[in-house]
Amino acid sequence: MRDNPHLYELNARVFLRRLSAKHARPLTLATVPEEEWESLARRGFDLVWFMGVWQRSEGSRQKALRDPDLRRLYDLALTAWTEEDVAGSPYAVHQYSLDPNLGREDELAQLKSTLNRLGLGLVVDFVPNHLAFDHAWTLQHPNRLVRGTSDEVSSHADWFFSPDGATYFAHGRDPNFPPWTDTVQLNFYSADLRQALVDELVRIAGMADGVRCDMAMLALNSVFEQVWGPLVGHCPRPETEFWADAIDRVKRQRPDFLFLAEAYWGLERELLGTGFDYTHDKGLYDRLRFSTPDEIRRYLEADCLYQRRSARFIENHDEPRAAAALGPKRGLAAAAIVATLPGLRLFHDGQLEGRQIRLPVQLVREPDEAVDPDTVRFYDRLLAVSNQAVFHEGEWTLMAPPASDSGSGLLAWVWRLAHEAKVVVVNYSSSRERGWIKLPAAPQGKDRVVLRDELTGKTYASEQADVTADGLRIDLGPWQACVLGMASG
Repeated sequence: MRDNPHLYELNARVFLRRLSAKHARPLTLATVPEEEWESLARRGFDLVWFMGVWQRSEGSRQKALRDPDLRRLYDLALTAWTEEDVAGSPYAVHQYSLDPNLGREDELAQLKSTLNRLGLGLVVDFVPNHLAFDHAWTLQHPNRLVRGTSDEVSSHADWFFSPDGATYFAHGRDPNFPPWTDTVQLNFYSADLRQALVDELVRIAGMADGVRCDMAMLALNSVFEQVWGPLVGHCPRPETEFWADAIDRVKRQRPDFLFLAEAYWGLERELLGTGFDYTHDKGLYDRLRFSTPDEIRRYLEADCLYQRRSARFIENHDEPRAAAALGPKRGLAAAAIVATLPGLRLFHDGQLEGRQIRLPVQLVREPDEAVDPDTVRFYDRLLAVSNQAVFHEGEWTLMAPPASDSGSGLLAWVWRLAHEAKVVVVNYSSSRERGWIKLPAAPQGKDRVVLRDELTGKTYASEQADVTADGLRIDLGPWQACVLGMASG
C-alpha cells in the first residue's frame, strides 16, 4: 500500500441494497459486478472500509425500535421508514461472522480476493470495548465481562442489566456519555478476555486487510482503570497494553495488516505508540468546523511523522454530512485540505456526490437525494490531482503564512518529489484573499515560469507579473483552493 493512502467508507448493507436496485437483482458481496469495484480503483482508492459487516443483535434491534431519540433521528433521515428499515447497531456485535444479509460466511474472503486483485484492500470494523448485550459470553464466559456490585447497581441502575435476574453486567460506556444500553462491557483486566479478542483479530486478519477499531482508547489500561477500576479490583492490572499485544500478534503473521484507531481525548500518540498505523484526526476535523485558519495552521505544525499517521476526514458515519455541517463551498475547501495533507485520507460514501442527510447506523435503507453535479466535478478533479505520485511519495512542508493584503484566511503547503513541486493554497475564509506565496523555487534570470492551477486550469506566468523572484501573487475567492504545478522553460 502506498504512503498517504485513500480510504473509502461504505455502509455495507446500504451499499448492497443500492446496487441491488441498480442492477435489478438481489446481490451479495460475492456477486457484486466487478465493474463497481473497478470504478473505486480507477478513482484512486487504496482501501475500502465496509462499515457494518458483522452479525447484528436482534435484541439491539428491538431496543433501536423502541428508543424515542433514535426514532426521531429516523424521522429526520428517512421519510416513511418502517420497522424493516431498522437493524441493530453495527457496533453492538452479536458475532464476528458475516451478516447473512450480505451473503454466505465465505463471501467476505471472496470479496477480499476480488478487491486485492484490483489493487484495493478490505478494511472491516473491530469493536474492542463491548459486544451486544445478548452476546453468548454473558452466559458462557461471564468472567470476560464487567460485573456490577449490589451497591453500584443500586447507585447507577442504568449502567447495568441482568440476563438472568441474578448476575448484573455493565453496559459499554464512554465516561462522558450515557451507557450504550444495547451492549455489554468487556473486562480488559481479564487475561482470558484479552486472549479471546486477540484470537478474534487473528481470525479477522485471514478475511480482511485491516481493521478500523471503534473507540480504541477505551481499551488503554489507564482509561479502563479510570472508568471501571472499582469494579475490577479483583483482577490485577495487566503489565502490558492490550493493543501492543494484539497488534504484535497479528503483525507477526500479517505485517501489512492495517490498524486504524478511532481516538479522542488527545490519546492519539499513545495509541500510535502501541502499534497503530493511523489514528482518526478528530482534532483537525473540529478545527475545520469551528476554528480560524490561523488555529488550523498552528495545528498542522505538529511533527511530520505524526501528520503522516493521522487519518484525515470531513465526514464519516459518526459525523454530520460535510455539505450540511460546513456548507457546500466550505465543505469543498475542507476536502481540498484533507486530500492534500499527509496521512490517510478518508472519504465517506455520498460525500463525493454532495449528500446532506446523515443516516443513523441502525437504518439499512437510505433516502433518495439528488446528486450535486458541481460537487461531483470538483471531487473528480481533486482525486485526480491528489492521486499523483508527489502527494504519496513526496515530502510535505507546511509553508509560512502567506503575506496577505486583506486577512489571514490563506493556508499553504508544498509537496516535493525529485524535480517536481506542487504548491497547495486554500482560502479557508468567507472573504476574498490576496497575497504573496513564497515559491519553492524562485524564477532565475530570464527563465519563463508558468504555474498552472490543476483544479481549475488557470495559469500564472512570469511575463504577466503574477510570478516574480519574490513569489506568486495569489487571488482567491471565498473558500477557493488551488494546486499549482511549476514548469520552467
